[in-house]
Amino acid sequence: MFDLVRKNLTQARDRGLVLPSAHDNCLFWLDGKLFEPWVLESVRELVEKEQWSEINDRFYKTLAFGTGGLRGRTVGRVVTSAEQEGGAEEGCPRHPAVGSNCMNDFNVRRATMGLINYLRKVAPEKTAPHVVFAHDTRFFSRHFAELAGNTVAEMGGKATLFEGCRATPELSFAVRELVADAGVVVTASHNPSHDNGYKVYFCDGAQVVEPHASGIIREVNAVDAAAVCARGGAAVVESAGRELDCAYATRVLALVVEPEVVRNHGGKLKIVYSPLHGTGAVLVPGLLKEMGAQVLLVEEQVRADGRFPTVKSPNPENAEALSMSIALAEREKADMVLATDPDCDRMGVAVRNRQGRMELLSGNQIGSLMAHYRLERLFAQGILNPTNRHRARLIKTVVTTDLQKAIAKKFKVPIPETLTGFKYIGEKLELYERQLLQAAGMDTVGYRRLSEKDKRDLLLKHSCYYVFGGEESYGYSAHDYERDKDANAAAVMFAELAVYAKAQGLSVLEYMDSIYAELGFYREKLGQLVFEGAEGAAKIGNILKSYEKAPPKEMNGQAVVSVRDYATEEIRDCEDKVLPKERLFFVELQNGARYAVRGSGTEPKIKFYLFAHEKPPHGKRFEARELDAVRERTIRFLEELWVAIEKDARRRADLA
Repeated sequence: MFDLVRKNLTQARDRGLVLPSAHDNCLFWLDGKLFEPWVLESVRELVEKEQWSEINDRFYKTLAFGTGGLRGRTVGRVVTSAEQEGGAEEGCPRHPAVGSNCMNDFNVRRATMGLINYLRKVAPEKTAPHVVFAHDTRFFSRHFAELAGNTVAEMGGKATLFEGCRATPELSFAVRELVADAGVVVTASHNPSHDNGYKVYFCDGAQVVEPHASGIIREVNAVDAAAVCARGGAAVVESAGRELDCAYATRVLALVVEPEVVRNHGGKLKIVYSPLHGTGAVLVPGLLKEMGAQVLLVEEQVRADGRFPTVKSPNPENAEALSMSIALAEREKADMVLATDPDCDRMGVAVRNRQGRMELLSGNQIGSLMAHYRLERLFAQGILNPTNRHRARLIKTVVTTDLQKAIAKKFKVPIPETLTGFKYIGEKLELYERQLLQAAGMDTVGYRRLSEKDKRDLLLKHSCYYVFGGEESYGYSAHDYERDKDANAAAVMFAELAVYAKAQGLSVLEYMDSIYAELGFYREKLGQLVFEGAEGAAKIGNILKSYEKAPPKEMNGQAVVSVRDYATEEIRDCEDKVLPKERLFFVELQNGARYAVRGSGTEPKIKFYLFAHEKPPHGKRFEARELDAVRERTIRFLEELWVAIEKDARRRADLA
């Protein structure tokens, strides 16, 4: 029936129009014994219409179950008639995109089956492993979560699924609260609307790290295709909802370190909040109102909508995504804007500047403000002191601002650096928990049931207390009730900071400038180049390979002093832990500036993280006029540096 389709596909390969790997994978998906008729019709349509570029992108590889899970397109650039077939919701086809490199039923079931097989291998006594599922508001998110939950139940496991969309950090909390063996959240975070993903958490509530990551990958790759396609019948999946919401919200509100200040002054803070059509709408407004704040919602963006119709990208890092929020804040004379991404693990902020206009803060500024505030108040209260501060911890990723190092140095608190990804911060928290359990003779469940205050006291006595952590990409957390970045918590923590500053007669930016005046002005810039599809992946590979083989000798007129290769060198943090190998390069320049180069693990991008700073003379502070001059000089240098780096990178992208 499909002989002509196969023949045309092979001819396209022979003419160089279709990649050999795409040809082979496409032939596999034409197996009528495995796949449903609409799948075969989709492939036939793509071949008959000679959509060779689309075929290459969909089939050039099998969607890899990476160290965190899956992420890819679930709606193709070209949507076939069979996929469309009367989509159930506006802008969404009826079926996910066909293809080995797409987020679809086949890859979701395959991932889930591999996960269950791995859980049974590492804990043979658990014949019915328990997995908790959550999902965001994206196209097919509920469908994929239900499919995965049913797959677990079909295999004899126990599946718990939230009754509706929930934030990623609440999934992390639920794994710990329910003492589950693993968790999965179906989300692609702030990616474009055509993407979706499948993110896996282990029993500690953190994203999987080694050796579990490689173990799950092996099991996923070993799953037989016929078994994936052989659907079982209806299965029983348990539902979770408001009870977990309440338990989680209680933990989040316990993050407030100055409750009396919040009680007395919280009502003076007016906040505009937007969930950007995502899961933040479930809890964030209520949490902010619990703090007494006046909360104004961007009503057009409260509705869950996988199209994200009011923004170009549902990413709170981008100014455009906050434009409606800022307009509302200007009309209503609000103090600040908070916005969270679709799965509510990242938070963006805008506050009023000296001219009275709303100004966006960077992820590095947001994290540094909260890190400084929380340390400052904990020391002021005597909870942290010269005797126990060696047990306190800030944690940041290697590409997060060095200002947080300066903050840690000021308070004489250790600050381990991890690779990019909150899973590595979660790994640190698991280490601190294990140290405590061993020293105090506790069990895991008993520890998790403790209040956050009791945990803090025990960690400061027996192990290490996590004060705050974050990454430049707008992710932050504190305490230990969950193990991922948490925008619900970030909203509460930042609102408290703003309330406290206002009570002291300071704006948020004035508080920020007081930190700069004392510790130095630090500024960063993120440069990104997007290269999509099979051809784009090759270009990203070319850039990284060229940095390995022939790193630059100068950049923007500054000699390169050193290049650190995180894939080959042994690099240790301040706790003497060796960092895992990663294809990451740090380039140090003669004037003290530096930049890092890495490929994104979740998007078709290569990222360049630029850093520059200037400190005041020893023992002095920057005066306001000096700080303004330093700010202008540093920002200008970073802009010029990015121009040079981008030009060099595009040249490297075309190297064979």
